[in-house]
Amino acid sequence: MTAPVFVVEDFRGAAPGGAYVLEGPEGRHAVSVKRLHAGEDVVLTDGAGRWAHGVVADTEGKDRLTVSLDADGVREEDAQTPRITVVQALPKGDRGELAVETMTETGVDAVVPWAASRCITQWKGERGQKALGKWRATAREAGKQSRRVRFPEVAELATTKQVAALLADADLAAVLHEEGSEPLATAALPTTGHIVLVVGPEGGVSPDELAAFAQAGAKPCRLGRSVLRTSTAGTAATALLLGRTGRWS
Repeated sequence: MTAPVFVVEDFRGAAPGGAYVLEGPEGRHAVSVKRLHAGEDVVLTDGAGRWAHGVVADTEGKDRLTVSLDADGVREEDAQTPRITVVQALPKGDRGELAVETMTETGVDAVVPWAASRCITQWKGERGQKALGKWRATAREAGKQSRRVRFPEVAELATTKQVAALLADADLAAVLHEEGSEPLATAALPTTGHIVLVVGPEGGVSPDELAAFAQAGAKPCRLGRSVLRTSTAGTAATALLLGRTGRWS
């Protein structure tokens, strides 16, 4: 089994072969929940690509352990290419968190929440900030669970105009749509750069939104014969692209 991943705020004082103290919520999780003991492997990361492997040297109390870092010290994982961003329309209930969780585990690089016109769920005021916080916390926890050291970015809530601008700058822009003329499985893919996919809400992408995205250079693409839920379509599409681009090789 691969070593569990724990998040650190920074690596100040993390010398190669030296000791690093993990404390606070992550230390508590390591000691009291994972029940790690001396001699067990761990990976520390800032979630932005910097990481270090080490071995638990000692535990203190319920929320503190000391990790003996490898001689290689802190390393950095390069961002993979092409970068994959999924624009996710706000689903009902907790399906948004499910979408973020599974897309993170699959390997998406960024998620953009989108306030589509047909979204039933609305993010407004304090409620919206709380919902966004849950998406970001979900990405962090799913990144740890899937042993990632570079977690996906979860952007601020985007309008249709902002999504169109994002699509206009992409090397491949696609809207997942059951009536798309081209399968995503055969679409020409860039070997580098940025791929942006749009996943609509339960009620579908409106004609006005489709027109705005088409003007920005996006094309409607279908995944297959079946119509997936908004909470699963992004994950399926991400998996397809990771395989086709060679990032899963």
